[in-house]
This record gives sequence, C-alpha cells and structure tokens, in this order.
Amino acid sequence: MMGAGLGISEPALSLVEAQAFVRVETGEEEALLAGLVRSASALCEAFIGQVVIARRFDETLTACGAWQRLGLSPVRSIETVAAIGEDGVAVAMAPGSYAIDIDAQGDGWVRVINGGGARRVRVSATAGIASDTNGVPEPLRHGILRLVGHLFASRDGGGGPGSEPPAAVTALWRPYRRIRLG
Repeated sequence: MMGAGLGISEPALSLVEAQAFVRVETGEEEALLAGLVRSASALCEAFIGQVVIARRFDETLTACGAWQRLGLSPVRSIETVAAIGEDGVAVAMAPGSYAIDIDAQGDGWVRVINGGGARRVRVSATAGIASDTNGVPEPLRHGILRLVGHLFASRDGGGGPGSEPPAAVTALWRPYRRIRLG
C-alpha cells in the first residue's frame, strides 16, 4: 500500500465551544484557540486511529489481485477506482474490473480483478465517524475540549508537575481506539 495517512483533520468542535470551555469571552485569542482545536482534533484522530469528521481521500494502491485494506477508517463509501497509467494519468476502471467491500469494522477493501496493464490504482473514498461536529460522540468531543483547555493553560510553557495532559483525555478516547497490527 502506498498510503493515505490521516491527512488534515477537520476541527471536531466549534470555536465557540472551546471559548466557553476555557472561559475566554473576547476575540483576542480566537486564532490561538482555533489552532489548539485543530491540533487537539488531529491528536484525537492519531490516538484513536480513525477519522472523526467525514472527509474524502484518495489512496494509491498496487494493482494486484489480492484484497487490500484502505488506510483510513471508518470508510463510509468508496466512490471510484481508477487505473494509473505509465504517464501518471488516472482513468476510471469499469465496474467489473475491480471489487470493493466495506466490512463491519468500517475497513474499506479493494481488489483489482483486471487492471488492464496498470501497476497502480487510485481509490477515492470517504471516511469518518461523524458527518459533522454535531455527530461527534460526546466522549471524543469532551476529550478534545479537555486537551484544548490543557494546551491553552500551558501555552506559555509553564511546565511543572501539572504540565502533562489530563489522564481523562485518553480515558475518554480509549474506547474508540483502533490499533492495526502489521
């Protein structure tokens, strides 16, 4: 697999929610808070190994007859499979020349049956737990808020015994964590 990676995550909560949580009423620190929300959302995705807010992605795979798992999950849909020619141009494959599947765990799978001589294929799909911020499970949302609060409070490099992120953050995220072996 040539990889998709988690890519750029969408903020999993609104700036207004973050401002209320850290008790900031003025707009002076909005840019800082927006960055912390994006960072905390990305850390959440990296920890749980899943996309939180649904987004499209493209992944390049080897054109072989074996089933290959897509890198992001949970996969909501697989839209297209395109053969990549030697010139780098991707051409949509006929439906019978590949097989796709999304299993009960949300993993997306692709198998090239007839690649027409192509060595690689580009798969376009959508992955994510929630369609938008309103659909984010509360434990994930609250863990992100707690991490934003921690990052905001220690933004000046305060260090000291209380500088580690709260253990509650990972405790809230752990039930959603997916770890892939191999």
